[in-house]
Amino acid sequence: MTAVFVEDGVDKGAIWHFGEPNKEQKALLEGKAWADLSHLQIIAVSGVDRLKWLHDLTTQHLSELPVGQWTSALILDPQGHVEYQFNLVDDGETSWLVLDPGYIETLIAYLQKMKFMLRVDVRDATSEYVVLRAPGLVNEIGGPFALVPRAELGQMQETFGATAMQVGTWALDAERVAAGRPRIAFETDHKSIPNELGVLNKSVHMNKGCYRGQETVAKIFNLGNPPRRLVLLHLDGSQVVMPAPGTPVINGEVQVGFLGTVARHFELGPIALAIVKRNTPVDAQLTVEGVAASQQVIVPA
Repeated sequence: MTAVFVEDGVDKGAIWHFGEPNKEQKALLEGKAWADLSHLQIIAVSGVDRLKWLHDLTTQHLSELPVGQWTSALILDPQGHVEYQFNLVDDGETSWLVLDPGYIETLIAYLQKMKFMLRVDVRDATSEYVVLRAPGLVNEIGGPFALVPRAELGQMQETFGATAMQVGTWALDAERVAAGRPRIAFETDHKSIPNELGVLNKSVHMNKGCYRGQETVAKIFNLGNPPRRLVLLHLDGSQVVMPAPGTPVINGEVQVGFLGTVARHFELGPIALAIVKRNTPVDAQLTVEGVAASQQVIVPA
């Protein structure tokens, strides 16, 4: 197989596909695929207070997180806007946070400020460990995942490759879009709140204690509706080149939102996630750079 690499963007340098993206997607959904995610960045949080500390700082219930169980979490700003998104796992001694490139410096700086007198230590562990998407049926956060020491990466690649097909980000994105899982900076902007992203009772635990930005999440959940909502768009497949993320979504002549991740799915064809105004009719015929798009509801209108 000849690997084709992602040439720009946050996944630059990662494998895009191996020339048979449809076959790769089928293998992924059958649980017979793995992927190298070593371009992602990793923060290690150690110390006896780590889980309670992360529980208090994030949207996720982490104080009793079982060893080896992966989950997802957000960190919000004081107004409830999404600032950071990551997956994490705890091995009994250290919690490992896995996030997109470009966020690690500011997140570590924030975490260092919030240590106070707690027994926690925070460091950039990207040079020490990598994450692989391991073989197995897809779970709620897009896994299963494997945290692997960089020194053992080659050995683990051989182990996974002996029983499963290696796939690239094309297959991973197609699965994620079809499942309606948002990704920071693709389906979010500076105004994004969790309520409009379909992550309540997922990355956002609705029955835990206080965290920064919780007031906004709880108020909108209990008393109102978010101003926007995440949708899955089915795009007209007659175009060779699909619109780019960030492209305006139009209803008639009015912009009602923006395009997020675009993918070509082996069964659904061209699909995309998008953020649109809540009052956009669910049966409206939308367009994105002239490409017709019909909605599939993720977050109710």
